[in-house]
Amino acid sequence: MDQTPPRTPVLRMGVLGCSDIARRRALPALAADPAVEVVAVASRDGAKARRFAEQFGCEAVTGYRDLVARTDVDALYLPVPAALHATWAEEALRAGKHVLCEKPLTDDASATRRLVGLAAARGLVLLENFMFQFHAQHRAVRDLLDQGAIGELRGVRAVFTIPALHPDDIRYRPELGGGCLLDVGGYPIRTAQLLLGPGLRVAGATALRDPGCGVDVAGTALLVSAEGVSAQLTYGMAHGYRSAYELAGSEGRIVLERAYTPPADHLPLLRVESKGGAEELALPADDQWAGLVRAFTGAVGRVRNLDHYTALTLDQARIVEEIRTAAGLR
Repeated sequence: MDQTPPRTPVLRMGVLGCSDIARRRALPALAADPAVEVVAVASRDGAKARRFAEQFGCEAVTGYRDLVARTDVDALYLPVPAALHATWAEEALRAGKHVLCEKPLTDDASATRRLVGLAAARGLVLLENFMFQFHAQHRAVRDLLDQGAIGELRGVRAVFTIPALHPDDIRYRPELGGGCLLDVGGYPIRTAQLLLGPGLRVAGATALRDPGCGVDVAGTALLVSAEGVSAQLTYGMAHGYRSAYELAGSEGRIVLERAYTPPADHLPLLRVESKGGAEELALPADDQWAGLVRAFTGAVGRVRNLDHYTALTLDQARIVEEIRTAAGLR
């Protein structure tokens, strides 16, 4: 009798766009997962598609629509500019493809609701890529909080700021969904959701626009939970780099640096301060991009449920709209 173990099902992926994040992070993670076969990468620029394809050993496609229509592709990763997410995610879903989309899923809450409904109706996976939430360090923070390490949670501070970008970067182009709120701002917002739960209220927000390009390059927001616990958020792309959050409790605090973009070999340190003093807890390294890919393939294979993340995406779209209004970005 044949004792050969069954072959692991392979998810055939296509990549819609040749962005920097696709080249540096997403494509290596997809290519490294044994459950994934990267079939093709598409660009409107055929030469760029060929360069990417050569690097990752897949086929080059000129034009997005040709890749969406392919029958040898089960799912698509979308790293196109934010303003194009809704259009191409909808085309992919209507073509029967599962979708892993770069954040934000869309730049409009009504479009986000429409896409989530479409994916559900067609039995397809639609996941917004906030990869940091799949890193084990955040589970460690949650466990400490649940164990009462700092008493009752009283407040959250979260910051994600990066230095100014090259003037040609798409994040300076309003017509492509540019601005810091839709980019780095999403990480502190998602942090507040993960720590404080659903239904956060926007109590206030500010934004600083660049007069040259017209997009927001700095912002703050104050979110409040139903229990009255606040989250103070800072984000921007005209700053020194920082990626961190802090939990203030009734009996101490927890601080996590390098919260959002740690490399796979980074060894996290959690600083925990309590009545008994302060200590740094060393955590094992973890690869959040690999975790993201496993979550996506697991959902496609129906061995993992991502409804929690879908709910976060829907609520985050609402929060972003309320921040825009409060900060005068509309």
